[in-house]
Amino acid sequence: MEPTNGGKVVFFLILSFGIFFIGGYALLIVLLTGGLKFYFPWLIIVIAGVLFILSHLFFRYVPPKLFKWSVIIWFVGCLLAVGIHEGVKAYHNSFETLDNHEVDLYEYMPFAPNSKLAQLEGSTTWKLEEDVPIIDGATAFYPLYAAFAEAVYPKGEYDVYESEVMANTTPYAYENLIEGAVDMIFVFGPSENQLKYAEEKGVTLYLTPIGKEAFVFFVNASNPIHGLSLSDIRSIYAGEQKNWQAFGGPNERIRAFQRPADSGSQTALEKLMGDTRIMEAPKEDVVMGMGGIIEETASYRNYKNAIGYSFRYFSTEMVQQKSIKHVEIDGVPPTEESVQDGSYPLTYEFYAVTTTKDDPTLNAFIDWILSDQGQELVRKTGYVPIR
Repeated sequence: MEPTNGGKVVFFLILSFGIFFIGGYALLIVLLTGGLKFYFPWLIIVIAGVLFILSHLFFRYVPPKLFKWSVIIWFVGCLLAVGIHEGVKAYHNSFETLDNHEVDLYEYMPFAPNSKLAQLEGSTTWKLEEDVPIIDGATAFYPLYAAFAEAVYPKGEYDVYESEVMANTTPYAYENLIEGAVDMIFVFGPSENQLKYAEEKGVTLYLTPIGKEAFVFFVNASNPIHGLSLSDIRSIYAGEQKNWQAFGGPNERIRAFQRPADSGSQTALEKLMGDTRIMEAPKEDVVMGMGGIIEETASYRNYKNAIGYSFRYFSTEMVQQKSIKHVEIDGVPPTEESVQDGSYPLTYEFYAVTTTKDDPTLNAFIDWILSDQGQELVRKTGYVPIR
């Protein structure tokens, strides 16, 4: 016996509630797994389509032929959309990123077997026996300050992420120092946000220069561009020049990648740009635990038309990426010699940063870093000594 109209409505509402429940759960999963831009609207279209089909099966308000073709077009369209999206995504992911070649910091851990750390030939002139300072810093400087630790700290196990010798990246290192969780960090100079945060916390940052490094820009190795001027860089990152043809390159749109806010390299770009506003960067969806999705600057992806930036040591010694090449800036290549003599225009000091000048242990540690032995480790690691 066919159900009454009232029964149909009740049954339809029950099934619709089930579809909404399953669809809502699927949407939540999408939100937590980074599919907000495509799969969230795609799922809404799928849920709407299923509800349309269900309602027609109950109430028959669309001509059979039109209903049939509507369902076919909807179904094929949904499948095609997924296929195209995943194809584009696979193509995008086929290009190398610097993160794909991220260095294994455990290879630089102090006192680790077969460590890659630079070492002194003789015994050190200064040693710590106990109550060692907790140090942190930028990823690119970990091989350097881990070498300092191996030279002067007592032998032991110093985990990369949970010990007295940590590497938590520039933003977190500054945060840890300002919060008092660490005693000293090894980084480039602070960003405006980091200075403001220190001021809010009533903390003074004391910066001691211990070495110099080149801020470098790189392109795909097949890009015929070998050099750019500082004004060229500014025009690219301001969004004024958008095609490589403007610099004698191919007729290709420039993909100008950036780094996350408050990282050492992004702060360096901001200093280079001065008062010129930096254009919006390429972005990707990034999952942040159970907190949902945020938009974050995409990692450099080595498209043939891409440009990115980092620091010389990281992009040559640690990553050893052969499919990118550094570009000359104002006709000067970023070499150890050009950094040492100051001819490379984007040469920056890096620092040992503390929040006090009154700690005798930290002062003695910094004095040793600035001594011949400490500066020898700076040079042997691959950086340019400050002296």
